[in-house]
Amino acid sequence: MAIGFDKALGNFPGHLKLYGERSSLLAANIANADTPGFKARDIDFRSVLAKAGGEKMLMKTTHANHLGGSSAASGADLLYRIPTQPSVDGNTVDSQVEQAEFAQNAVRYQSALTFLNSKFKGLKLAIKGD
Repeated sequence: MAIGFDKALGNFPGHLKLYGERSSLLAANIANADTPGFKARDIDFRSVLAKAGGEKMLMKTTHANHLGGSSAASGADLLYRIPTQPSVDGNTVDSQVEQAEFAQNAVRYQSALTFLNSKFKGLKLAIKGD
């Protein structure tokens, strides 16, 4: 009986992609904390999953032999962060909020990566039969 990667790995490859995109956005926010008029942006992870209806969204494949996968990031909308204390120069970045979100996102990314690593080790063990 064949096991497909999409069933064995679940939504975690798509989660990793979304966390990676979010890390880039949060890093850009932090880097532009002193840029006049810069508007902080973010991805709402939960709304992406809600759009998918709790089911995984498949990545677009360009060839019949490509492996299927999941990508929660394909439906991600970039949102503007609402500032708690608006700046006089129009910048909406709150460095402390952005750094906390970045750290939380990094922990989630690492957790998903650790989970995938254990899944691959289990698959490797099943294939080798050790």
